[in-house]
Amino acid sequence: MRLIARPGFQRWASAFPLTRGTAAKDGAELFDLVQGFVKSQVLFALVELRVLHRLMDGALSADALAQMSGMRTDRMERLMMAATAMKLTTRDRAGRYSLARLGAAMVGVPGLEDMIRHHEAFYRDLNDPVALMRGEVDTELSAFWPYVFGAANATDPETSKRYSDLMARSQQIVSADTLAVADLKRTQHLLDVGGGYGVFAEAAALKHRGMHATVFDLPAVKPNARTLMERSQAKDRLRFVPGSFRDDPLPEGADTISLIRVLYDHEDQTVEALLSKIFDTLPDGGRLLVSEPMSGGAKPEVSGDVYFSFYCLAMQTGTVRSAARISQMCKAAGFTSVQIHRSRRPFVTTSLMALKSNG
Repeated sequence: MRLIARPGFQRWASAFPLTRGTAAKDGAELFDLVQGFVKSQVLFALVELRVLHRLMDGALSADALAQMSGMRTDRMERLMMAATAMKLTTRDRAGRYSLARLGAAMVGVPGLEDMIRHHEAFYRDLNDPVALMRGEVDTELSAFWPYVFGAANATDPETSKRYSDLMARSQQIVSADTLAVADLKRTQHLLDVGGGYGVFAEAAALKHRGMHATVFDLPAVKPNARTLMERSQAKDRLRFVPGSFRDDPLPEGADTISLIRVLYDHEDQTVEALLSKIFDTLPDGGRLLVSEPMSGGAKPEVSGDVYFSFYCLAMQTGTVRSAARISQMCKAAGFTSVQIHRSRRPFVTTSLMALKSNG
């Protein structure tokens, strides 16, 4: 590795026929890392200006897009060339731009544009990453997600609505990926702890017609959760129980309890207490379903160990854990066996199921 790190070796490798292909590939990958922050800001601009939405009806010139967006044509051309280089759009011979497959997918993924807009605060928290890692930054994300510090910090309805809205819009895709791998056919009563508006509970109840589902979350979430439930085709099998899993007992009667994007918001001590409470609440033979983005553990991977790891750091609480680590914590709480379900899209979620053994 010391040899590869020498500038002289890099110059030689770039010229030598047998190594210049590898050197060029390494260089391109390094430059992509260097320019990554620019890509994210280009994406932010495309979302803010609704450029991809404007292209849904057909190809448009940079001039037409500039007029719609209130900016100079040459600057819109610059943005669209960047979007095309990022494979979000295509450019025809007449200079008009159309949606590429990736751009169309971005419009169609629930909650993705809200997530990108929400990154405005995350970008500012990452402005000085060294100070962030040293704990010297009073981050904006810690104010955006106050519930992670306890129910007393999230009693204001407007605050609750702000974070619950964002979670609900992105929860659809998480629910779909979780239900694709988690076997809930035998579940009669699901308790979704920290379930927000009930997006996952509703999706599970709609997939399994005999299932009843209870959502347990903070009292401030209740009005919007009730609104969603009243509109649902499964409304007769859905209910909301207000409370804090830190301070209140969990509702009884469920044979499966789910934690969907809950554990990584909290420190180990809070997670350990919650897992023990769930174990005590479940009957013998009951199951715990955990689904959230996870670390790659011994084999770090980009979504968990870069994006979500630093997002949790900016939240100032919680951490991304590997499936192996969560399994250990479940077993320490008393669960006997844990089955890990490898997700087809780990950047969305990874799921595991823990069993409370009979006897």
